[in-house]
Amino acid sequence: MDLTPGQAAAAVERHACPKCEVPPGSACRTRDGKTAAKYHTPRFILVPALREELHVLVPADRTPGRAWRPGPAPAETPQPRHEVRAIRIGYARCSTATQELASQLEALARANCTKVFQEKISTRVKVRPELEAALKLARDIKQSAPDQTVILTAHEMKRLARNAAELMMLAADLGSLLFAVLAVAVQLDRDYIREKTLEGQQTAAAKGNHGGRPKVIDDDMLLFAQALKDKGTPIPDIAKKLVIKSGKNAGQHPSVASLYRAFAEAEEAETAAVTDDRYPLRPRPARIRQDGELLTAGEAGLRERLVAQSRAEREGDRS
Repeated sequence: MDLTPGQAAAAVERHACPKCEVPPGSACRTRDGKTAAKYHTPRFILVPALREELHVLVPADRTPGRAWRPGPAPAETPQPRHEVRAIRIGYARCSTATQELASQLEALARANCTKVFQEKISTRVKVRPELEAALKLARDIKQSAPDQTVILTAHEMKRLARNAAELMMLAADLGSLLFAVLAVAVQLDRDYIREKTLEGQQTAAAKGNHGGRPKVIDDDMLLFAQALKDKGTPIPDIAKKLVIKSGKNAGQHPSVASLYRAFAEAEEAETAAVTDDRYPLRPRPARIRQDGELLTAGEAGLRERLVAQSRAEREGDRS
């Protein structure tokens, strides 16, 4: 502050207080009728030289804490002109108590924030007290000095909201077009990160790394189990002959349910795998049907394909 405490008090008291409605020449007062310990923000913000100060104390000769009494009206003197500088209000937030705020606070200090509000709370919580306090201070300053530039400053945009929609709502509340533009930029950045992540997953999948937990029954185990099943070995006995190779259950036998699931998935994959001629890549075992027993839709389709294949082979031999 460029002014001494006495000069600051005199400069503030040249204005009536928009909050407690005391006239010029008097200190601010509290709700219970006592002299306030500090001047209200909407009042001292009217003094350009004090707009960056968020705590302007009431001098001791005004007897703060005692019954309020009106002071003498100030004499009319020309006010010096001061350069109006932007007021920066900082906001720092992290989600959990184990995370630290030091890096954010350091960045806000380098940004010359006059006042910094901080809290440890998740963005999922709709009401964040310190953010509300920062916004209220910004509104009070703009209400008292409409020509004053107030900048709400955060180290990262995600400290204010989780996505562009929430930032747009905050922008509407503050009335700042720049805020909306920055919100869109953040959303685009999030989309870019998501696309790069998906590309990385696809590249890893092409190399055989699909992520997630390893299979309980790998291809070798499934081939061995299928051979035992074809010989008529009961499923529970097959499960006892298999040993899981990796994962938290390594060295144990797979469950019967896992084995049934593996057989079902293999059958579905075999059905879906077809050649360009729409014929199965591997022969399917056929069951001998009794006289008069109707074919299922799948079996009827298989018979039609076999008949067509036989007809094509005979025509090829004739040519």
